[in-house]
Amino acid sequence: MAQTRQIRKGKSGQRSHRSGESGANGLRTPDKRRRILDAAIEVIAERGFHSSRVADIAERAGVADGTVYLYFKSKEQILMAALDGAFERFYQRAKEELAPLSNAPAKLRALARLHLRLLNQHRSLAVVLQTELRQSAKFLAEFSHRELKGYFDLIREIIREGQQAGTIRSGMSDKIAAACLFGSLDELVTSWVLSNREYDLAAAADPVIDLLLSGMEARP
Repeated sequence: MAQTRQIRKGKSGQRSHRSGESGANGLRTPDKRRRILDAAIEVIAERGFHSSRVADIAERAGVADGTVYLYFKSKEQILMAALDGAFERFYQRAKEELAPLSNAPAKLRALARLHLRLLNQHRSLAVVLQTELRQSAKFLAEFSHRELKGYFDLIREIIREGQQAGTIRSGMSDKIAAACLFGSLDELVTSWVLSNREYDLAAAADPVIDLLLSGMEARP
């Protein structure tokens, strides 16, 4: 959350014109920041990043244009903050859903279900992640460093946990296994975003995990 900061006052003691979007005590409010970020995802998903304006985001959020600049310096910063917030909420949900599980395969299954379920419920976020973000090498590199690395580390940690417990085959690269899992989920989301058909994306989680855990080779 952004730290609150008091709105500047003019010499007359009256608040500046931007304070109309502040809380009753003249402070920036977390609610407005969240509205701006949510609006940014919706607008960028509909119009594309380059065609979206800060004014469009402000209008969708129900705030004045100047209010947006109380929180963010640029459209680029808005997008990265919106994605950071989305992943922060994802990690919190993952922590809650994985906590009661005692073995690695169950954790991987729950993580895959959560990944697909949340994006299935928030198509605009999926569109931004799978299409708009990838049109900029700079954005993608920054996002990969800030967020995807943490996600990969979580998957690798679960895989190593399973290897130590004997529930996942040892001698296998946890890095490669994590890339296979994430790549599979990522491709499923991309296909869903680009498809003209409406279907339950989350239903693919179990088949993916079953395939990755059992492998493709037929066994006697």
